[in-house]
Amino acid sequence: MRNVAHSTVSEDSVRIPVWGASLTGDLGMPEGASGLVVFAHGSGSGRKSPRNRAVAAALWSGGFATLLLDLLTEAEERIDSITSEHRFDIELLAERLVVAVDWATRDTRTAPLPVGLFGASTGAAAALVAAAARPNEVRAVVSRGGRPDLAGSALGDARAPTLLIVGGRDYQVIQLNEEALRQLRCTKQLEIVPGATHLFEEPGTLDQVSALARDWFARFLTPFAGDTFVER
Repeated sequence: MRNVAHSTVSEDSVRIPVWGASLTGDLGMPEGASGLVVFAHGSGSGRKSPRNRAVAAALWSGGFATLLLDLLTEAEERIDSITSEHRFDIELLAERLVVAVDWATRDTRTAPLPVGLFGASTGAAAALVAAAARPNEVRAVVSRGGRPDLAGSALGDARAPTLLIVGGRDYQVIQLNEEALRQLRCTKQLEIVPGATHLFEEPGTLDQVSALARDWFARFLTPFAGDTFVER
């Protein structure tokens, strides 16, 4: 696996048009990137989340570009902070994520790169719905402490190899991920990080998440990884 020094990573703010508004994202591009990972954050989080940025840094070291994206507009974020009405709207979040994937396939910086999705909490469900909607574009999915069960029928439709990562002390979410794993019909794996709670705040646990995600994308996020999917 390649290791890329952070000094070789360029970061740019991007704006992605979406139905009369725009989404804000941070695009990190290591030199010679071999793939792009688009992040879908969970409820109450955003592109500046220290946890997501830590995972992004680990992906840079593996030679992957990242797009950390706010799936809600600034106005929607303000409303959601009071009412929480958007953070569980999986259909809306997935639609926005599809727009971001489509943008990435057109932008000259990212168009040549195979695309993967990294979803946290409710963002994991949005990632799976988006993967089902864009089977030729999305080559791999990783969920961190996610709610893949909220993806509904998309669980049976998604074809991108999917890794579910859950904390060993996040008992209810483990059960939800085990049920989602049974419904997935793609290459799939469940990894439980011992001693970790939902946010992976315990020392060393987020490093394990980062390593698992980096290895999964290194395995599947290649120019030809999407040609054949194996059901397990």
